[in-house]
Amino acid sequence: MRPRTWYLVLAILGTALPYSQFVPFVRDHGLDLPLFISQLFANRVSGFFAFDVIVSSLVLWVFVLLEGRRYQLRHLWAPIVANLAVGVSLGLPLFLYMRERRWDNRPVTTP
Repeated sequence: MRPRTWYLVLAILGTALPYSQFVPFVRDHGLDLPLFISQLFANRVSGFFAFDVIVSSLVLWVFVLLEGRRYQLRHLWAPIVANLAVGVSLGLPLFLYMRERRWDNRPVTTP
């Protein structure tokens, strides 16, 4: 299987798994941001994971912008929006998919 296919599968999983936890929360409590933040930082372990994801998101944004420009990718906003809508679990594989697709479609030059 080609790498871009793997990235697409991981993007789907990266959406389905986090939303399997978020959708029931929204169904039960609505978009109660204070409750969400309270539960996100309910203890040191959950705070550890929350900060890890927040920092990883910032790193992803820098990576997308720098690598995206290097590979001359279009629509660099898409992985950033995906990161904000779902998380790193969607934003990163989406960007890697976009990069692989660009790499696969590059013009072949002969010496």
